[in-house]
Amino acid sequence: MGLGQELVAAARLTEDRWPRGEPGGAAAVRLRDGAILTGVGLDNLNGSLTLCQETGAFIQACTRNIPVTASVCVRRDPERDRVLVLPPCGVRQERLALWGPDAEVAVPHRDDPTDGEARAFAEVNPYSWGLRFADGTRPSTAPHSE
Repeated sequence: MGLGQELVAAARLTEDRWPRGEPGGAAAVRLRDGAILTGVGLDNLNGSLTLCQETGAFIQACTRNIPVTASVCVRRDPERDRVLVLPPCGVRQERLALWGPDAEVAVPHRDDPTDGEARAFAEVNPYSWGLRFADGTRPSTAPHSE
């Protein structure tokens, strides 16, 4: 069970969460058991306290002790009235690393940033700093796996 349109559609809950014309983002992750968890960013007056869209869903996955197999984040572009698929920022990449190199992540299509395609985490971040530990292998996913 990979990324799929069902997961991208679930992430579009930003349409329900924020009024049109406002920026806003959302995320969806698929768990190994097929469940889909969603999340939204936590905005604060103090910007350093703001949390990314996927944080809540990743925490729910850890709480359930079920690995994440795919992740997608979207953000509204109010100037053009569209929702963009976001490639993973560095923070999301660090969080995705918990579930290993095969976890799928959405990246925007080159020709259409409102549509995404799946890439394995290892393909998006082949030079992860985590490879510098444990003799060039990625850190163990054991603490985050069933």
